Amino acid sequence: MTQSSRDLSRRRLLLGGAALGAGTLLTACTSNETNSNDAQIKPNEGGASAGNAAPGTKVVIGFSAPAADHGWLGAIITNAKAQATAYSDVELKTVESGSDAATQRAALSTLLGQKPNVIVLLPHDGKELNSFGLQAMTAGIPVINLDRAFPDARAYRTQILGDNYGMGVAAADYIVAQMKAKGISNPVIGEIPGIDSLELTQNRSKGFSDTLAAAGFTVQRRVPAEFTVDTGQRAASQLLQAVPKMDALWNHDDDQGVGVLAAINQAGRSEFIMVGGAGSKKAMEDIQADKTPLKATVTYSPSMASSAISLARLIGQGKGLSDLVELQVPKEIVLASETITKENASAYLKLGF
Repeated sequence: MTQSSRDLSRRRLLLGGAALGAGTLLTACTSNETNSNDAQIKPNEGGASAGNAAPGTKVVIGFSAPAADHGWLGAIITNAKAQATAYSDVELKTVESGSDAATQRAALSTLLGQKPNVIVLLPHDGKELNSFGLQAMTAGIPVINLDRAFPDARAYRTQILGDNYGMGVAAADYIVAQMKAKGISNPVIGEIPGIDSLELTQNRSKGFSDTLAAAGFTVQRRVPAEFTVDTGQRAASQLLQAVPKMDALWNHDDDQGVGVLAAINQAGRSEFIMVGGAGSKKAMEDIQADKTPLKATVTYSPSMASSAISLARLIGQGKGLSDLVELQVPKEIVLASETITKENASAYLKLGF
């Protein structure tokens, strides 16, 4: 399916009421809001004596991310812009990245010609845009890669990733604990990943299956979606039709999870528990309310964009992290994945996107 047809399908689903009886769930999808989450922004506190936070040499940061057709991506973009405004010595230059890697590559070529000091990039596909990273680094412009890894370490100065394998581990750990608590020795477990061609999706699934296997469990049915509401609903409908009874389900992404829950509601199914992924505000509210199968979600925070802007500034100014002995910003940063349940959702709610 092309991006344009996916967008049209999504509009039909959201506006046309395609899921009978599930309209409330669908309209509650995480939105591409223009307001940043203050809890995910680190303000520039202090004055001239504030160490790394003190104003220094001006840094021009180029920024590119896929179009915000998804709540998590929307948060990535707004967080990056908001973090840049926290520094008087940062100028952010953003480029429209379109709906595919080719369009983003063209936009990035334009950005490269503007000669920013540092580039922060969330690629459509890390493998396809690896060559751009190499080009920029060869030109002397450090690249901070976000989320979708470049295969070549020479293509980036610093890489910030969520712990995709760890997300799978955390989701499986929760399910294993719940199954053992219920005395279910041979559970029927389903999985709805995101875009299957992405390495991050593959790592999430591997962490999930590896951890389940250690407990003697397996995934009985796996139906991929594409990180959107409509594809989540479609994948869930297929899975529910194929599996008449299920004990647990892991859905990799809370945005597509809105569609997953819509399909579950439409099918009248409630015999299983569900774990989400990423940590959207909507998912946390559903977990708190405890009126759906969604009982937990594992985090993959878009705050990584805020951190990337801060690190780009330090790299541009030739500084390291003030709390580390090393004089330079690290090469790799992997964010931990945490499990949010009804018991701790109130503490995490402010971090939801």
